Amino acid sequence: MARIQKVDSIGKPKKARMIPKISLHDFESRREEIAKQLLDAAENTGFFVLVNQESPSPAEIEEMFEISKTFFDLPASSKSRYAHNRADNAGWEFKSQIRPSTGLPDQKESLQLQYHRRNLPNHSWPSAADNPTLAPHFTATTARFMQNVHTLSQRILTFFAVALGFPADFFARAHVVDAPDAQSTLRLLHYPALHGAPTPRGSWRAGAHTDFDVLTLLFQRSGEPGLEVCPGREAHTSYAAGDTWTPVEPRTGEIVCNIGDMMMAWSDDRFKSLYHRVRCPADGDVQGERYSIAYFNQANKNVLIQGPKGKYPPLTAQQYIRNAIARNFAPAEETRPEREEGAKL
Repeated sequence: MARIQKVDSIGKPKKARMIPKISLHDFESRREEIAKQLLDAAENTGFFVLVNQESPSPAEIEEMFEISKTFFDLPASSKSRYAHNRADNAGWEFKSQIRPSTGLPDQKESLQLQYHRRNLPNHSWPSAADNPTLAPHFTATTARFMQNVHTLSQRILTFFAVALGFPADFFARAHVVDAPDAQSTLRLLHYPALHGAPTPRGSWRAGAHTDFDVLTLLFQRSGEPGLEVCPGREAHTSYAAGDTWTPVEPRTGEIVCNIGDMMMAWSDDRFKSLYHRVRCPADGDVQGERYSIAYFNQANKNVLIQGPKGKYPPLTAQQYIRNAIARNFAPAEETRPEREEGAKL
């Protein structure tokens, strides 16, 4: 268990909260132990940190961060060739996501990629042929990383499926990333440095939000803090009940996981999807740039979502995301340049 200092809404320290740190070493021989730890975290915390996983390894994660940087180092004119496509929830955006929690654009840029689109013409995947300074193996390395993260995700989700009374491969069959209606998404994120850069008052690198997916796996780099989480959410249609935020210390190689709204609904609110945010550096903090990588496990569009107790009526995964967007983004709709589908961090 990692002991993490809490801060309240104005940044004052409070009593420490424990965020579970779960080791995956000797996975097969420790399945029962790992399952117990994962379920306890999902039911009581909503966030947990995976360590000692076989894949993706720390070296593979470092490589993916380097690959990501070669894209964000491109000029805006090159990145704009892959502009975000709202219908596909894929492509590049720059400070265009406005959270209802802030009413201001997140201070970041991101590239969203879906595995099944990697070889499509006019797709959102950058090409080294079009961008000589982009890593020549961008597509191959990124696709391999997505495969490894997807495999790890499904191993974790097996435990949740069994706990809910579903077949062990239930979530694997709901997340077929090669299918044309796949929605699982890798998001590369870059938060520009703030050395003397003016930002609107009240801005956040990422305003408070939940993820709309089943399970998010987040990769961070040591020395680049900012992620904070908030407890107190009891239903997937509700908002956070408290204003106490817990910083999550970044360590390269570790994987910060959180339950998404879709899983909270699928579990009849048994597993908790919590609000989280990425704060801008305060005075005295490191003002440099920040990178992260998020993988959102989102069920295929036509998969029906309903918990074992039937607490909520069944919805397709596509309709669930649309409803979640309407519920969470309607307050900011008038100021928002476009509405985006999919989980965002």
